[in-house]
Amino acid sequence: MTAASNKDMRMIEHHDATVRVRYAETDQMGVVYHANYFVWFEVGRVELIRALGIEYKRMEKEDDCHIVVADARCRYHHPARYDDVLRVRTRIAESRNRIVKFSYELFRDADHELLAVGETTHIICGGNGRPKLLPAKYLRVFNEVVAPQPDRRNP
Repeated sequence: MTAASNKDMRMIEHHDATVRVRYAETDQMGVVYHANYFVWFEVGRVELIRALGIEYKRMEKEDDCHIVVADARCRYHHPARYDDVLRVRTRIAESRNRIVKFSYELFRDADHELLAVGETTHIICGGNGRPKLLPAKYLRVFNEVVAPQPDRRNP
């Protein structure tokens, strides 16, 4: 793990990643198929972890630590369309010994329209598929940046 300094981590409330909607991700009307949002959430999650200085591949290999999806939710507000550039904003909403929860906001980059919000809950498991404790070095980093989903009642 090559973690960012504590000062840098405290400044990370969220991480933004961009993706462009590919033709294969849409229907004949150019509207994105709903399951693709979860693929983009994964892009955001992996990039957030990378921004925190953690190499997910090393977590798996060196620490036998896998972040397994236990629950996934998405609330769709507006459709994404072919060739849109999207911004996936990802936060760590909760971090505990065996559970990490991520929250997501998906925006169209051109007009900043909020297209969808979501969250995924993950159980920490070993390669054998059994739950285990998140190693302290990762728990410390995740807890440093826990930032719940913003309150959208007053935009």
